[in-house]
Amino acid sequence: MWYTRKGDGGTTGLFGTKERMPKDHPLFEALGSVDELNSLIGLCSAYVRECNDHAITLNRLGQAQEGLFLVQAELAGADKRINQTHVDVLETLIGDIEGCIEKPKSFVVPGATVLSALFDYTRTVSRRAERCVLRAQNTKEISAEMRSYLNRLSSLFYALARYVAQTSGVAERPPTYDLKNVMHDI
Repeated sequence: MWYTRKGDGGTTGLFGTKERMPKDHPLFEALGSVDELNSLIGLCSAYVRECNDHAITLNRLGQAQEGLFLVQAELAGADKRINQTHVDVLETLIGDIEGCIEKPKSFVVPGATVLSALFDYTRTVSRRAERCVLRAQNTKEISAEMRSYLNRLSSLFYALARYVAQTSGVAERPPTYDLKNVMHDI
């Protein structure tokens, strides 16, 4: 059975404890946001697989997802932790990607390709998940490594978005900051 009815009253529990807490508790908001991020990374992975494009990114996405399972386990009270090695791996991945592309000289408007747009969207969800986890710090100790890992994830997705756009040959455009020119084209 995929339901227990225990949460019908608006409470839920954490791993290894019988204590019940409100479902809108910051810790559950953090867990849910990390879960949403992991699901969105899964969508990106499925898209990459279906397009048979950028196969190198599949391994990177899988590594990010595995790290997020550790983040969720740590938040939920399991004896699993993000450690400095996980952070180092992300930093290496980001560095490898940065070495393959030209860095943007300004902000870019998301949407050069479908996949780059998905990665930009994933970057924003990653930032939100990071903020939710940080809000949960008031009730749950958050390790320095977890904070660093979550912070690096958004950088990874920024780098992946730029990489995908540049290797597809589609030029990303900076914002115009001039609504009149944009409206004129409509």
